[in-house]
Amino acid sequence: MSSPIIRRQILLGLAAAPAASLLASCASTPKGAASDVPNSEPEQTYTQDEIVGAVSGFFGMTAAAVGGVVEKLFKDNGRPNGYIKGEEGSGALVVGVRYGQGQLQMKAGDTRDVFWQGPSVGFDAGANASKVFTLIYHLGNPDEIYQRFPGIEGTAYFIGGIGVNYQQAGNIRIAPMRAGVGLRAGANVGYLAYTRQRNILPF
Repeated sequence: MSSPIIRRQILLGLAAAPAASLLASCASTPKGAASDVPNSEPEQTYTQDEIVGAVSGFFGMTAAAVGGVVEKLFKDNGRPNGYIKGEEGSGALVVGVRYGQGQLQMKAGDTRDVFWQGPSVGFDAGANASKVFTLIYHLGNPDEIYQRFPGIEGTAYFIGGIGVNYQQAGNIRIAPMRAGVGLRAGANVGYLAYTRQRNILPF
């Protein structure tokens, strides 16, 4: 479940999130297929078995339950060179907002604390909390995670109770996997801004 701080951020963010900002942010969606970018060197990337083990342990699911979604991610994107394990809370009142926190782990050994926030697509009402396991592709420098990642239109899907969508900034692609109470279609966000510190405003 999300912390009281995240819940307060959701309420503050809902009050500060105009629909016009959401529509403007969703208008600039990056294009490009994962095949356009070569995979990282194998020794600096995670194997499929490593990710299946990490995801199943984090979500508390069996390897068989998460195997399908991980297999699709590897088929679409190749081998990731980093991942983020964290939790988030999201809510919607006309316009949705999302706040989260976690830790970036690079295959090379580097780690970073990461916070994220952003407006969500989905004009509904309600709130939910989710665990999030995000695969990272082509991240050369760990500090490059601290930027805005727009969602790639039409990439949201659900496999085995896990929701997935792709986001991309330049050559860096990320794939958040969410499993939690009240998981909703709004998991496909307009963008998420990844930051070093917690921000109240979701923009």
